[in-house]
Formats: sequence, C-alpha cells, structure tokens
Amino acid sequence: MTTIETSSTLRHTAFVLRGNPVTAIAAGGAVLLALMAILAPWLAPYDPIASDVPAALQPPSAAHWFGTDQLGRDVLSRLVVASRLDLTIAVTAVAVSFAIGSVIGALCGYAGGRLDKAVGRFVDVLMAFPLFVLAMAMVAALGNRVENIVIATAIINLPFYIRFARAEVNIRRNLGWVEAARACGESHVAVVLRFLLPNVLPAMAVQMSLNLGWAILNAAGLSFIGLGVKPPTPEWGIMVAEGARFISTGRWWLVAFPGLALMSAVLCFNLLGDGLRDILDPRMRT
Repeated sequence: MTTIETSSTLRHTAFVLRGNPVTAIAAGGAVLLALMAILAPWLAPYDPIASDVPAALQPPSAAHWFGTDQLGRDVLSRLVVASRLDLTIAVTAVAVSFAIGSVIGALCGYAGGRLDKAVGRFVDVLMAFPLFVLAMAMVAALGNRVENIVIATAIINLPFYIRFARAEVNIRRNLGWVEAARACGESHVAVVLRFLLPNVLPAMAVQMSLNLGWAILNAAGLSFIGLGVKPPTPEWGIMVAEGARFISTGRWWLVAFPGLALMSAVLCFNLLGDGLRDILDPRMRT
C-alpha cells in the first residue's frame, strides 16, 4: 500500500469514527479489552487463585473493588486474568477458522464442479446441527481442555467463512481482471490466493469481528455448563456458574461483574463489526 493510499484510508477511518461515535466507543472498548488481556498479570491486584477463606463472600469494598467469592478470592483479579484466557480462545479459534475456511471457500468458488458441490453439502450438514450443541459434543468427546475448546469453536465457525468466500469468489472469477491475470500466465492457485482472496478479505473482516464476540460467548457457555475450562482457572463462564449459586442469598457481585464483562466484550465486537463494514467498504468512500 502506497503512502497516498494509507493516508486516504486513515482519513476515511477517522471520518467514519467521527460520524459514528458508537463505532469509536466499540473500537476503544476492544482496545481496552486487548490491553487488559495482555497486561492481566500486572493489572490484577491479588493472586486470582489464592484462597482466603476468612475473607469469603465480602461485598465490594476499598480492599476488594468487586468483592470476593466463596473461597475469598478477589473477583476483580479473577475477572482481569480471565480476560486473557477468553480472548486467547476466541482470537485463536476465529483465526484458525478464518484461515482454513477462506482458502477452502475461495478454491471451491473458483473451481466449481464436484469439489464445490461436495464441500457445499458438507457445510450444509454442519450447519444443520445447532452449533453450540455441536461444540458441546466435540468438547465432551475430546476432553475439556483449552486446545479442544479452540478446535471445537474453530470447526463450528468454518461454515461462515467457507460460504462467504465461496460466494464472493464465485461472483468475481470471470471478471476482466481475473481473465487478464490468467492470460498473463498466472496459475489457478495464484489467481485465487494473489488476486481473488485479497479482494474478499475486507468484507470477511466484518464477519471475523462478529465471530469474535460469538466465540467468547461460546467458550464461556461451555465453561458455564461444565464442559469448558476446569476450575480453579479464572474464566468468565466459570465465574458466572459459581456465582449463580449465591444469587438467592444476595451476593449479586459474584454474577454481576463477570456477566457485565462478558456482555461488554461481546457487544464491543458486534458493534465494531458494523463500523468495520463502513470503513472497509469501497462504496462508502464518496
């Protein structure tokens, strides 16, 4: 990208953010979430795993801003450290599904024929199942370890990228500039990877942002029902599940703070997806 193109992109991004403050807030929230995940060990005021039974179930105070849980562990420290694990699972799973799904979808959309039909039927079968139930089945079969949660989340996200890339490449494969690339001696693989796929990546970035929020929710949901990360590892879904037992006794902070963190993360990525569409869509540059 040239200096002029970079400057034009930055100006357009700034214009979109000024005209849509919700997108700017969502982008800021996503950046804060990423920074919190990166700096979690240094931001946490207490050891997130160390128990202090005499201080159990204390409400929010100056010593413990978000209170303590049933074992006396600082809720704020656990919430901050949990952001690293949840975000790592989500980013890794979405990156894997994006890399594999976009290439498979682009090759199928370009080639057509039997390969396209076979992959299309596979995607249809995969999407016929409730995706969260499918993730539950895979994690239950493979074991509730972090790597298996990533694999399950990546697999259930594959259909979105395969379908999207296939449709976009199928529309573009017979355009003039693609024919020109083939006429210049480019191989079919090179045409797909160097010319077609880069043209659909901006639109797929919007889907990635939406899937990030859903992947965080999926990881937390698996942990909530006991199929995700094992205690005492700090994780938002585990924290909500453990705190749910104490709602009836008035210990609202055990559920409220991790629930708000989970909701805020998902909301930020969903709102960011709308803003990315405006930033990356060439038709908006008028």
